Amino acid sequence: MTATKLDLIQTEKWGLFSDMRKPVIIAGPCSAESEQQIFETAKALKNAGVEVLRAGIWKPRTRPNCFEGVGSEGLSWMQRVQRELGMKISTEVANVKHVYEALKAGMDMLWIGARTTANPFAMQEIADALKGTDIPVLVKNPVNPDVELWIGALERLNMAGLKKMGVIHRGFSTYGKTKYRNVPQWQLPIEIKRRFPEMLMICDPSHISGKREYIQEISQQAMDLGFDGLIVESHICPEIALSDAAQQVTPMALSEILDKLVIRDIDSENVEYKENIDELRARIDVLDNDLLELLASRMRVSDEIGKYKKQNNITILQPGRWDTILGKVFEKGNQKGLDNEFLEKIFKAIHQASIDRQTKIMNE
Repeated sequence: MTATKLDLIQTEKWGLFSDMRKPVIIAGPCSAESEQQIFETAKALKNAGVEVLRAGIWKPRTRPNCFEGVGSEGLSWMQRVQRELGMKISTEVANVKHVYEALKAGMDMLWIGARTTANPFAMQEIADALKGTDIPVLVKNPVNPDVELWIGALERLNMAGLKKMGVIHRGFSTYGKTKYRNVPQWQLPIEIKRRFPEMLMICDPSHISGKREYIQEISQQAMDLGFDGLIVESHICPEIALSDAAQQVTPMALSEILDKLVIRDIDSENVEYKENIDELRARIDVLDNDLLELLASRMRVSDEIGKYKKQNNITILQPGRWDTILGKVFEKGNQKGLDNEFLEKIFKAIHQASIDRQTKIMNE
């Protein structure tokens, strides 16, 4: 994959946030439901220090016959917030009509949802519609854990001339029951930040958690990982919300969450810290090298096994053997304080690599 260089304008120049040294906070209801609901929520959020109101005007729902947003009527309610409270306003766009309506209403920021990010056709149409504007746009990760698809969406916008871009990490869909509504898979947004260090990175703890009781822990983890801010769903009365009621918090509850956040420095000039961290990182480098040597040795043994199986006409995959390996790994790993989920991911990757190498040997 060819390395990408996105042409971005630094966030400080966007003019949306008064102090970029603090975490960026964007908050508001999942959906605009009424003028009173929008205005009362916005007023309470402004008192909590929030500068940018978010609200869904058009709501893409999984199934029909659900509340799918009030439509363009809700834009005037947000304009009132912008005019009377002096807050910036933002909403989601999923097609060209949304873009034109949002721009006509004077939105200060747009975001693109996970379903839209996953559709290159839709992304190209939105990029074309935004050509010639300088509005900030945040792009949520696609529903599936695909970094290249996420970057592709950013590239389409950038090629259309947009330079005020950022990403929203809202977690990824998964089959089966998990603690959170969408599994975080933090390694994916971390990879985006590695490739594009200047990219504004926002966490959406509401969609990751799915339940308001987990918003605090997800928000803190995002701050611990160096995210630039949060986009949180907040409703003046979440219990009667028409969409995503379980994951919305009141403005007062959001204020308490923000007050509890521990904001950490990216680095330190403390000499003692630097000496100690450098020593620990040197030890990590040695251990990483040892791991590489061990993995190379293990693959060489796997190659020998593959040759022996080929000579004796034996199948590559033997499920009973894999179950035995995993059982021993869990038992020994638990004794060393290692988590089963972590161990399973590591050894599944090793096992798959062994299968791939033996498959190649079988077909030579």
